[in-house]
Amino acid sequence: MGDLLRKSSAGVFLVCLLTLQGASAEDFVLVEAGGTPAPIVVFADAPPRTRAAAVELADYVEKICGRRPEIIDGAPQPVPERAVWVGYQPTVKKLFPQTDFAFKHPEETLIVVGEKHAIVAGRDRWDPARLNVEGGKGPIEGRQQEYGTVNAVYTFLQDQLGVRWLWPRELGEDVVRRERIAIAAQERRHHPQIRSRGGVFHYSALGNGGYGKSHDWTLRQRLQLDSLQMSGGHGFGDWWDRYHEKHPEIFALQPDGTRSGFPNPHNAKLCMSNSKVWELWLEDVAAQLAKDPNLELFNASPNDGWASGHCVCEHCRAWDHPDGEPRMFNWFKQNELHPALSDRDVTFANKLGELLKQKYPDKNYRVLMLSYGHSRPVPVKARPSEQVIMSLVANFYGRTGLVDRGSTRGDTYRKQFEGWAGIVPSMLWRPNTGSPAGWQQGLPDLSTQQTIRDLKDVAAANCEGIYIDGVWEHWATLGPQYYVMAQLVWNPQVDAAAVLDDYYERGFGPAAKHVREYYETLEAARMKFTAADGEAGVFSFPKLYTPELLGASQASLDRAEAAAPPDSVYARRVAFVQAGLDYTRLTIENVKLMDGYWKTKDAAVAAKVKENWSEIEQLLAANPVALNAGPVRPITPRMAGLHPDYPAKKVKPARAVELDLK
Repeated sequence: MGDLLRKSSAGVFLVCLLTLQGASAEDFVLVEAGGTPAPIVVFADAPPRTRAAAVELADYVEKICGRRPEIIDGAPQPVPERAVWVGYQPTVKKLFPQTDFAFKHPEETLIVVGEKHAIVAGRDRWDPARLNVEGGKGPIEGRQQEYGTVNAVYTFLQDQLGVRWLWPRELGEDVVRRERIAIAAQERRHHPQIRSRGGVFHYSALGNGGYGKSHDWTLRQRLQLDSLQMSGGHGFGDWWDRYHEKHPEIFALQPDGTRSGFPNPHNAKLCMSNSKVWELWLEDVAAQLAKDPNLELFNASPNDGWASGHCVCEHCRAWDHPDGEPRMFNWFKQNELHPALSDRDVTFANKLGELLKQKYPDKNYRVLMLSYGHSRPVPVKARPSEQVIMSLVANFYGRTGLVDRGSTRGDTYRKQFEGWAGIVPSMLWRPNTGSPAGWQQGLPDLSTQQTIRDLKDVAAANCEGIYIDGVWEHWATLGPQYYVMAQLVWNPQVDAAAVLDDYYERGFGPAAKHVREYYETLEAARMKFTAADGEAGVFSFPKLYTPELLGASQASLDRAEAAAPPDSVYARRVAFVQAGLDYTRLTIENVKLMDGYWKTKDAAVAAKVKENWSEIEQLLAANPVALNAGPVRPITPRMAGLHPDYPAKKVKPARAVELDLK
């Protein structure tokens, strides 16, 4: 069986059905049939995550051929006749004298395969004295500034050994077993453009122990171990509690002459032009670095409540451009149209960036500033300096033509993003996902093809990082979209069509075309629904998930079940997808029942809904990563109103002052 290489003009996606026999003289034979695998050599004193990756490489070689390679630490004497070298050490320069091992780019990975040896390495940076740090969501062990070698190992496993991690845990792992492993001679380099990747599946980011169930998967997809730690939120949430008594002058002046912290302590705004704010912010930077010296980005984004309580002092208002888009602001018992805050926020960030560079002249530290709320419009005059990176809260993920509700001009988020892209050298993309067709509720709210286009467009705009709020990890209903997202974030140039072909073929074998039909039919219906209904709300979902659509979806999975050999891994994977459809059917039934129940309460309806919830709970327990149970419990806000014991809270109609960054 020969290597299958799928190419595109943009890049190469390897589907490695590696040689079972007849390797050419130039191929590196990792293991002969019945033989002992070449050892894996790890550079001396490798940091723990790097060595753990080498162990995992040995694990997968054993899974493939049934024989485990020896792991050697440091420079072996004598040098083995054949070996896989993990990480750079001087010996590999002698083995590959023509190869440049000076890693010039952040996170650069290098895979070189010769006739007798293979090197799997990358740019690594770490402080041996600070491997264990306190992260924003909990302790982090084995922290490095860059993990080039670790990510190179997972690239080698995917592209050269043909391992796939289609979704988390054992069922999502696909390994092609063979007696003999031979790899063609090659040299491949890659440095990821998207340096902040952990926020894409941020519930499974490094150190986050919350809802996430996919930490191992995000690690293997080369998302978790990135080199730019991007915060998703605001910069001053605890400042009122810390400083309002000692330094009341740093808070926003209100029209009534007070510095009251309106609208509330957590969302209190600052007097950005006050130099004491700058001084205290720099003290916070020093405190953050004391906890985690690997940080490079420091948040200076105003607190949420984006229309409320901004400073009206003459110095802060002097930073606003009079030609900025008129926006509706509010203070205590007062509303007023005023130019957008984009110029003000950029000027503030530039000042902090200047001070940051003065204090840390030999570091590449930058200020993180959100373009959000009333700073979403492109600034008229101010331009971010080299010490500032903008994080654009442009909510076009899964949406088409969505208008910024704070805009008086009716600008779309996509238009705002494109405007910023034209004035900044690089940026971060930080969209909110919303729930156009049940994204928040775990339904198959698939926008795979749009997501592919959006990710490629964002990358083309010189994006350095992506943080999505939030990807809830519902693998049975949204698996193909999650998978292609991960592959594109690591390498935006990859052929996404080839990735999806590979996903279905490797995942479902003879049932692939039927499973693909299932997901693509749901996606087509979803795109048509959202084009017409937009952000219509939970009780509109039955208009999409009709009996006809659910029936056609079930028919596709019935054909998939018939095509998959009984008791095969393909049959188990089809059953995994079926769990997602079963959940969808039960949830939509509850939506319809509860829509009527809240109008006229009926004990029989309540009993049926509770029976459905019991079935959902059993389904989730039996399929722990098919749907992520934590976010879709009836007590959570996104499921409110779908259980008789948990009514939805009454809310006022959406206004410009309403919050949308959670």
